[in-house]
Amino acid sequence: MKDINDSISFKSRDLDHDLKSAYASAIKNENFKKLVNTLKIKDNVAYKYTSKLERTIEELNNCQNCKSLAVCKNKVEGMVYYPTVNNDKLEFNYVACKYMKKHLKEEEEVKSKFYKMPYEIKMARVSDIEVDKSRTKVIKWLQKFYDNFKKDSKCKGLYLHGSFGSGKTYLVSAFLNELSKDYSVIVVYYPELLRSLKENFNSEDYPERIEEIKRCDLLLLDDIGAETISTWNRDEILGTILQYRMDNKKCTFFTSNLSLDEFENHLLMNKTAEEKIKARRIMERIKQLTDEEILIGENRRK
Repeated sequence: MKDINDSISFKSRDLDHDLKSAYASAIKNENFKKLVNTLKIKDNVAYKYTSKLERTIEELNNCQNCKSLAVCKNKVEGMVYYPTVNNDKLEFNYVACKYMKKHLKEEEEVKSKFYKMPYEIKMARVSDIEVDKSRTKVIKWLQKFYDNFKKDSKCKGLYLHGSFGSGKTYLVSAFLNELSKDYSVIVVYYPELLRSLKENFNSEDYPERIEEIKRCDLLLLDDIGAETISTWNRDEILGTILQYRMDNKKCTFFTSNLSLDEFENHLLMNKTAEEKIKARRIMERIKQLTDEEILIGENRRK
């Protein structure tokens, strides 16, 4: 056991030496040095992030002479991988460039009443997924779905439930975003959708939006079960959408903090037999449309 521990310790020291050497070389670059100074972070912290900081510099350089999103050279189109300091650590996130901000603004002007989602969800990509043990089973399911969908667009979607902040929406959106190049995809925060529909009930757009959600190739209803149940949103909105998508074998995804059994109880307005039948009808449609998976993991929103 001592030899193993000594070997691990040696490899750790060797890795630390390599990181410091790489940082010593990188800091000679004026742009790299300027970024470190801007972040006001010490060398004994910054050296751990050398390769990521170099990526930031490379992407900022790409942006210098960029003319449009069409010629973007960055890894994620229209985004810069940029650090912020949090408790003497660096956290890297995608920050939209001016062209992407304009594009997203134009997009929001059209769909903001119905499809408000965070930038990181809109820009989620499979290549950026962090893989750990808690996520392996779900990622394998999604990868298999992705591989099969182009051969059979009528395959089942997923009802993914689990702990708060475990990354359910990000994982599903990453795969759907990849498919959005060839298929119509809608990712919508379900409680916000209901609020928007209610506010625009008399609008000419109301039936058009319902039809769009019913007919799109791939649909994710995010955080279902977080809404306050009413006969209107259960029977007229959710029931109508699910019935159409079930009848036409449209691929549908759900994320929730509630299991299927918990969601069925959530659908009940009271305990009467009639209410139980209505709730069961919704659940049968969901089960026809999806497989069920659970994701329990660290709250990444922290």
